[in-house]
Amino acid sequence: MKLVTISDSGREQLGLLVNGKIYATTSVNANLPATMKALLENWESGIAQLKGAESDIKNGNTSANGIEYNAAHLLAPVPNPTSCRDGYAFRQHVAAARRNRKVDMIAEFDQYPIFYFTNHNAIQGPGDIACMPDHFQKLDFELEAAIVVCKKGRNIKASEADSYIGGYMIMNDMSARRLQMEEMLLNLGPAKGKDFSTVIGPMLVTPDELEGYKIPAKPGHVGNNYNLKMTCKVNGIQVSEGNMGDMDWTFAEILERCAYGADILPGDVIGSGTVGTGCFLELNGTGKLNNPDYKEQWLQDGDVVEMEIDGLGHLSNTIVAEKTDWSILAEKKMG
Repeated sequence: MKLVTISDSGREQLGLLVNGKIYATTSVNANLPATMKALLENWESGIAQLKGAESDIKNGNTSANGIEYNAAHLLAPVPNPTSCRDGYAFRQHVAAARRNRKVDMIAEFDQYPIFYFTNHNAIQGPGDIACMPDHFQKLDFELEAAIVVCKKGRNIKASEADSYIGGYMIMNDMSARRLQMEEMLLNLGPAKGKDFSTVIGPMLVTPDELEGYKIPAKPGHVGNNYNLKMTCKVNGIQVSEGNMGDMDWTFAEILERCAYGADILPGDVIGSGTVGTGCFLELNGTGKLNNPDYKEQWLQDGDVVEMEIDGLGHLSNTIVAEKTDWSILAEKKMG
């Protein structure tokens, strides 16, 4: 199934995307979960009910009226995650970033998956991304995929972790690189460089929809893997291309580490980390390594960022500058 969250007179409403139209779940059956939160709290029975509703829509056994996908006000499919982690799953991206800094590939990457926590209250869906002046000091996108956890678990093995994945989404891990690099000199973070916006959407796609894209995990790894092309365009020009199948660490393996000695909860969102070529930081570094006169590119006010992953849809956002000159970078105390 393809599930969306729309704004209906200012209220969150769960919807089923069927044949290009969105059907509010409660318009099909008043007993269906009305929000993504309600669905995640009772996933197995809720999904079974929604499958029946989807079948009714496809067979014309409902009087519910769908709205055209492009006419809906889409929110993040999981508007209020219980937490948000981001992984580091693509070796190509890590190796390129380290090569561009003229340091060796870090051996620990191949030993275990890692992740960091980001601001789950800064999750948003398609639409405008509001940015402060300091965010425009090397403002960047990051092309990723993400999952949502659909049932509580703890100390889960990777071999069983895929059953905890409710669905997949596109993720754009927005990054203010100057803020990020400055604070990480103190060996903490990323924090202010990441906490202003993480975009997910436009829909949550359940695993059954992706069966035809399945490929084996990389040698020595465990869990589902998918051959899904990933692209990013800025102002209509493609700047990034990769494939979800290039994940070295699977989502199952990332989940295993997340759940070691800790609860994972329905509504937890977990990103894959950046695909190779999936951000300006990497692209600029590679460009300058090959050509000292390479002109760096960063996101600017008014830029339109469009991400697409096979099977997961098309996610579009516009960068919008806040009307202020307030800078926390300017407030630094100088020794």
